[in-house]
Amino acid sequence: MDYLTYEKRLYYMLELIQKKRFRSVANTASKFGCSERTVKRMLKHLREKGYHICYDRLEKKYYISS
Repeated sequence: MDYLTYEKRLYYMLELIQKKRFRSVANTASKFGCSERTVKRMLKHLREKGYHICYDRLEKKYYISS
């Protein structure tokens, strides 16, 4: 995956999280055509950029905390 594709997917994933539509790492990995590890790495990069991304175990989805 080249840099531009990675950045587009990164911000698309951020958009999904903001709209509360990002639920599963496995589902996102299959949508992007990459491994689950890559999606987890992308979540890590978003957190490093300053987004406070958390996972709610009861609702089984990711969200951005204040």
